Amino acid sequence: MAARRTILASTLATVLMATTAGLAAAQEPLTVRLDFSPWGVHAGMHYAMNEGWFEEAGLAVDLQDGRGSGNTLQLVNAGQVDVGQIQLGLLGASREQGAEIKSFAGFQRKTDLCILVDRDSPIEEIADLEGTTLVVFAASPWAAYINDYLAAGGLDDTKVEVLFVDPAALWGTYTAGRADGLMSTIGSAIPVAEASRPSKCMMLDEAGLTFPSYGLIATEETIAERGEELAKVVEVQQRAWAAIREDLDLGVEAIIAQRPDANLNPDVLREQIRITLEYFDTPATEGQPIGWQAREDWEEALQGMEKTGLISPGWNADDYFTNDLLQ
Repeated sequence: MAARRTILASTLATVLMATTAGLAAAQEPLTVRLDFSPWGVHAGMHYAMNEGWFEEAGLAVDLQDGRGSGNTLQLVNAGQVDVGQIQLGLLGASREQGAEIKSFAGFQRKTDLCILVDRDSPIEEIADLEGTTLVVFAASPWAAYINDYLAAGGLDDTKVEVLFVDPAALWGTYTAGRADGLMSTIGSAIPVAEASRPSKCMMLDEAGLTFPSYGLIATEETIAERGEELAKVVEVQQRAWAAIREDLDLGVEAIIAQRPDANLNPDVLREQIRITLEYFDTPATEGQPIGWQAREDWEEALQGMEKTGLISPGWNADDYFTNDLLQ
């Protein structure tokens, strides 16, 4: 009897090991690179990782922190990363320069580029920026829009001083009071500013310019060859963001759990996630699945890019995005 039990136990262990090995072998490796170090817009990715939902979908995801949306875009275009989560408006200039990259899901579809100014400042509209100093870094998505934004308020670089600094000096310049305004994104910046310099935002779209915000990109080749896997990423992200909408703390706890050494402030993360969700929809995407992109939104954004000289006339909005991988 003892010998029989030993044989059964050995057989069960062998079956379990074979099953585990089979599941591991079935998982497709996929590198996903974010835009920066952890912040609220990454909640969907971290929550999915924390819950094991990518593994359930048959994906072995390597989730990487980034060094800026532009850098992540370059790595995707070079084939060093499969998927990037970036500010989608950057696709305009990148495709103009020959990149063959598309967005296959847009989660934060409303323009979130903003200029932070003191919360109690009398500045309420673009014209009120006359005589101020604004700080930005050269690779910021804001850089190409500055002149047209100021012009919408009857201003130019003789009436507003724009300081271009290294990204590492951006926040220090603003919080030390060496600039009246900081060009950034509302979701990332407003919660961080609260502790040192409570601020409000002047939005890019106040000048009639729009900029698609965070979503997922891949090369056209990857979309064609690995569409089934990318569709699973979208489905998992839809599931994750739907859950986080119901309970912001799910996202907060997941980011902290996935990046325990990052010394993150849960209150800042929670507010970043809340604002991120506020910017999920445009009038054209209301009622559509999470991640679905409206052609009219892309057309409006591309018209602005043409106006600023980022892209040449003759563009086709369908070259920049696809909804084919959405459920």
